[in-house]
Amino acid sequence: MFFFWQSSDAVVSWISHQLSIETWLQKERNEWLSFLFVMTGMMLRLVLVLLYFSLFKYLILIIGSPVFAYLSEKTEAIINGQEHSFNWPELKKDCIRNSKLALRNCSWQLVYLVSLILLSLIPVVGWITPIIALLMECYYFGFSMLDYSFARVNLTPAQSITLTGRHKGLAIGNGLLFYIMHMVIVLAPAYAVIAATLSVHKVKSS
Repeated sequence: MFFFWQSSDAVVSWISHQLSIETWLQKERNEWLSFLFVMTGMMLRLVLVLLYFSLFKYLILIIGSPVFAYLSEKTEAIINGQEHSFNWPELKKDCIRNSKLALRNCSWQLVYLVSLILLSLIPVVGWITPIIALLMECYYFGFSMLDYSFARVNLTPAQSITLTGRHKGLAIGNGLLFYIMHMVIVLAPAYAVIAATLSVHKVKSS
């Protein structure tokens, strides 16, 4: 996170230098203008940090997919009181599916984040962009965790997208859990996939 913040700070400083914003503000000597541009720069930094963290997150999702798929299968077996048997072909299939889904989500999220970066440059209006970006991050991460369970009940990726769209709160809540835990523990993705499996089990039971 320190590296992400330093990188975003460098980007904002470069933009400010290219547009000669600091020179213009010193010339104007207007406190409200200075405040507005400081806040705009802060919002842009936060959105950029979320962008960097998003790319890092998807790398974790792809590399860790075998572990997450196994944890999801193991959790559901425990819930149903069944003996879990390791099935490498099924695990491999889930890993490939979730990696493709992660790349798909990453592509869409990048499109939305670029739009939010442009929006963050607008004073006052752009101040809400970090919140929107965070909720979007949580949704897509929770989506990836939920899909492991959806795959086991033979839902196609398209059906998984539709079902997650109907349960946006569930996806966002699961992703938010990851974000909170990531502040204190590096095993957050593992806990997130277990929580997602438990959530989907309750949805199927209701």
